[in-house]
Amino acid sequence: MKKCLCRIVLATALIAPSAVRADGMDSALDALKQQVQQMQQQMQELQQKIRALEAARTSAPPATVTAPAGAVTPEQVQKLNEKLDQVVEAQKKVLPGEFNPAIGLVGETVFSYRSQGKDKTGSDRPGGFDVFQRSVELNAAAAVDPFAKAYVVANASADAATGEATFGIEEAALQTTSLPWNLELKAGRFFGEFGRLSYIHDHELPFVNRPLVLDQYVGGESRSDGLQVNWLLPVPHYVSLTMGVGDSFGGDSPPSNPGNFRGIDGLNFWSRLSTYFDLTPDWQAEMGVSGLINPHERDRGGVDGLTGASGVAMAERERRLGGLDFALRYVPLRDNQFRSFTWGTELLCSDNRYSLDPDGTPGSGDEFNRDVGALGLYSYMTYKFDRQWSAGFLFDWVESPQNQSDRTFAYSPYVTWALSHWNQLRLQYTHTDHNAVSGLKSDDAVYLQWAWIIGSHSHGWQQR
Repeated sequence: MKKCLCRIVLATALIAPSAVRADGMDSALDALKQQVQQMQQQMQELQQKIRALEAARTSAPPATVTAPAGAVTPEQVQKLNEKLDQVVEAQKKVLPGEFNPAIGLVGETVFSYRSQGKDKTGSDRPGGFDVFQRSVELNAAAAVDPFAKAYVVANASADAATGEATFGIEEAALQTTSLPWNLELKAGRFFGEFGRLSYIHDHELPFVNRPLVLDQYVGGESRSDGLQVNWLLPVPHYVSLTMGVGDSFGGDSPPSNPGNFRGIDGLNFWSRLSTYFDLTPDWQAEMGVSGLINPHERDRGGVDGLTGASGVAMAERERRLGGLDFALRYVPLRDNQFRSFTWGTELLCSDNRYSLDPDGTPGSGDEFNRDVGALGLYSYMTYKFDRQWSAGFLFDWVESPQNQSDRTFAYSPYVTWALSHWNQLRLQYTHTDHNAVSGLKSDDAVYLQWAWIIGSHSHGWQQR
């Protein structure tokens, strides 16, 4: 009896877990079947939607896209991409002359006739018929490194007596390109920035000859060996400040005698403050103020012997010069290649100190010092009425820096024919009047200037 009971208990213990496991597995299978059915149903619904979209796309007519006027078409984009690829490939190539400087040459010949001889006009050129190779200018410019560029201008002009060309370096300077705070530094031999036209080369002038006041007060071109810094002020409006220092100032003036020892007061100091305005889209104005001082000049001009009001020998001891300039331009936006107008004026004031001696030898004491103040100005108007043609008028008036009673007037109409950007002719007539103080005679002159450029020339013909 006990054995039967044990067998029944053991069989029940073995069969019960199997039954429980069987019931759990059946439940899991049923849940998995339901999930599979749901996924199949969702898949069928998704397939039906895809078929509906494909049917709608195939049955609808193709849409046409019309580009708005002025829009860039895909064909244009493709062409631009092709050109861009060509530029990128070209930049990868190394040209044989890539590291050579840009070189240019300028030639300028002046044909003239003057009614008076040089003894009556005070000119360094003879009267009557004359041919003057005023300049043959060779220039080279290149970047030194990413922070600076350099340029050289060499010039040769014919001597009036011998006809031989005198070769000299007009400019040779280094100029920075990436200084902070809107600063630019220039060092070497260059034309200092003073006034409107004193730092412009002769062949760039809007007329044939440099104004009389610039010749007498500045010494022609404002060449100097020194250092110059330019600062573009950080203001919304354009304002530029330039300051420089050098051992001389003026390309045509006699060289300064440095003496045995030169102090800082023997140097030349100059500055210029300029600004620019857009009055209207077609009219612009610019103006500036300039100053120059040489506190202790060492006999500038003493070699040639300056003479004062009564013919007394003089030597310049201190040089002071100030200037105001103004320009008004009309440059229409529509046809600026055919029409333009420029009016430029500059007033200079010379207030130099001289030493003089009635016996003919310049003295050095304070009793021999004399301050001489003089004024001079030039004003011109140029009207461009065609792509190749322009005409204008220049007025000159100047008092001698050694004798303010010695005055000169000049009137110069001119016409310019620009055969091309690199070749131009200018015809000018000049009538000059002197008062009786100087002893010079009035004269009439006709000039024909022929100037040309080959190669690279950075400044070219400037519209000044």
